[in-house]
Amino acid sequence: MRNFAVTMAYNGTAYHGFQRQDNGATVQQTVETAIKKLTGCEANIIGCSRTDAGVHANGFVFNLPLESGIPCDGFVKGMNALLPPDMAILDCREESLDFHARYSCKGKQYLYRIYTSPVRDVFLRDTALHYPYPLNTELMDRAAGLFIGTHDFAAFCKAESLHLVKTTVRTVTEARVVTEGKFTDIYVSGNGFLHNMVRIIVGTLMYISEGKRTEEDIAAALDTGDRERAGKTAPACGLYLNRVYY
Repeated sequence: MRNFAVTMAYNGTAYHGFQRQDNGATVQQTVETAIKKLTGCEANIIGCSRTDAGVHANGFVFNLPLESGIPCDGFVKGMNALLPPDMAILDCREESLDFHARYSCKGKQYLYRIYTSPVRDVFLRDTALHYPYPLNTELMDRAAGLFIGTHDFAAFCKAESLHLVKTTVRTVTEARVVTEGKFTDIYVSGNGFLHNMVRIIVGTLMYISEGKRTEEDIAAALDTGDRERAGKTAPACGLYLNRVYY
């Protein structure tokens, strides 16, 4: 038995998230179907994360226990010939059998991309949030620093998912806002993330720019877990799993 660690990118617009499910096409199902065609082996890939419907990835990692003699470069070429054009295998390496894409992970970096222009760019549809007004990115970046550190992020989790986790305490190591031209990119890194956590952080920072929330609201949300003190949940289209750290 061999254990491949595979890095891929995908546009999540057409998929109901990464994880296999019965009610629609997913990234996992699509990749596993291609693996079977390529190797003749039944595949059960193990993803580093469960991205939601419409969320994208620049560097998603999965591991693949496989009984096959295919070399890593052959796996990359063969998979890219079989996968749809909204997916690409970027890298493949052989790891020890105890490598686990999720449990061996030390941290992740997410990117949220906002396109700030009065007129939408039709070629960015579903890959960036169109926001037709200027953003106060200096204020947003300063507020983003409040998320850095170890906090209880209960106010920044989808309410229906709170009962699924043992703890809502997470450590954020990076939260910054970068502007280049008409794009505002928000980077958030940490040791783990709750359901919709990054999207709620982004929505809160947008409310900061709009004057609908203050830095005091962020501090109160982290202290009390009051979802009303945080902001809206930003749409999925602008979110990317950007990097995974091992």
